[in-house]
Amino acid sequence: MDFDDHPDGVIIAGADGMVEYVNQRVAVMAKAVGDEMIGMHLADAVPFDDLNGNSWYDVVQPYEGLAIRKRVSESSWYSPRGSEYLITATLVRERPAGKVEKVVVSVRNARIRNQRDRERSDLVATAAHELRSPLTGIKGFTSTLLTKWEKFSEDQRRLMLETVDADADRLTRLISELLDAARIDAGRLTLRPGPVRIGELVNDVLKGISAASGERYPVDLVDEPVLIWADADRIAQVVTNLVENANRHGLGLRLIQIQNATRDGEDGVSVQVHDKGPGIPEESRQRVFSRFWRSGPGAGSGLGMYIVRGITEEHGGRIDIVDSAEGGACVRVWLPVNEPEGMTD
Repeated sequence: MDFDDHPDGVIIAGADGMVEYVNQRVAVMAKAVGDEMIGMHLADAVPFDDLNGNSWYDVVQPYEGLAIRKRVSESSWYSPRGSEYLITATLVRERPAGKVEKVVVSVRNARIRNQRDRERSDLVATAAHELRSPLTGIKGFTSTLLTKWEKFSEDQRRLMLETVDADADRLTRLISELLDAARIDAGRLTLRPGPVRIGELVNDVLKGISAASGERYPVDLVDEPVLIWADADRIAQVVTNLVENANRHGLGLRLIQIQNATRDGEDGVSVQVHDKGPGIPEESRQRVFSRFWRSGPGAGSGLGMYIVRGITEEHGGRIDIVDSAEGGACVRVWLPVNEPEGMTD
């Protein structure tokens, strides 16, 4: 067996408990010179203890125990230098319930796992905080109305119910964003591609936003954009988020520019959203696409741009931020044609 390209350390011992193979990763971890670990007893090759000082080999006893055992579950162990590692093992038997003829041990540094656990904990804490704010408003107004209904005028009750309705909408939107972010993280964002005329889609989105705000937004069709295959609802979500982001953080939308563009030899369409703001410093442009990144007053959940990038990349597209020629920031989204095979036949 050759596990030299394996990202985890691998140690293989024979039926007598003597090490027969170690991969390069283990040699680096142990600072071993040449083949000095070959022929070493497994107990010495895996010198890890638990927090009570018990050794991995003595606790696990890979060659003893139940004859039906095939695997040692992953758990945390500590090296002589105090570093935490995650260790698991596979027991290879000569036949079912027979004698153990090989023990394959996998050793992984726990630092990356711990970092991911911390990121998940931070995500849960941030999500809980974001959900609590509208829920507090809903609970406060509904409790007040239920207990003191008669003390309020009709106009006051209407205002309170309108506030509850707005908070409920905010809560629904936040839950949808959290679900989209989770799907992107898990690689499970579902797309329903179909033919999309990006110019018409952008105009439809802007009409809806204009109806709510009363503002008119200019669109510059540099040329007639090619037909692309994409999930129209998801692309509309991208455009909506970018326009709202420009209005909220960029002092208003200046212009949306649409043109055909080739990237890495592949035909596609570029949608550029220009705002009227001061621009985004170059060192902050990648952080804009991080989960829960916020800037300035009136910031939303901090998930909008993260979702925009996830949707764009799921389509095989790219998104970046540059300086707008007239000042402000320009968010550029490039989407490939993605024409299904056989469509041109």
